[in-house]
Amino acid sequence: MEETEKNPVTLVASDGSEYTVPREAALLSPMLRAMLDGPFEDSGNIVTLPDIEPHVVAKVAEYLEYNFKYKEQAEQDQPFPEFNIPSEMSLELLIAADYLNI
Repeated sequence: MEETEKNPVTLVASDGSEYTVPREAALLSPMLRAMLDGPFEDSGNIVTLPDIEPHVVAKVAEYLEYNFKYKEQAEQDQPFPEFNIPSEMSLELLIAADYLNI
């Protein structure tokens, strides 16, 4: 495994709040993968999401870690816990998920 794959990724919300996720979890998003491996590779594992509110970025970070943790179980049709999404955040999370392709 490359050294950069072990480094955490910091997601920065619209207000500057920072949320850290394992790089392997962040790479599950094609958009984040493109930002981290493409022309922005020298950003120091920091991805700024200026149009996404902090509470949404926090939930996205939580989901990326959840998805990474339970990916194998899902692929093998093994049971895994549900991911809780508060109904009041549904629309904002849907927009963020669409943008990040997750």
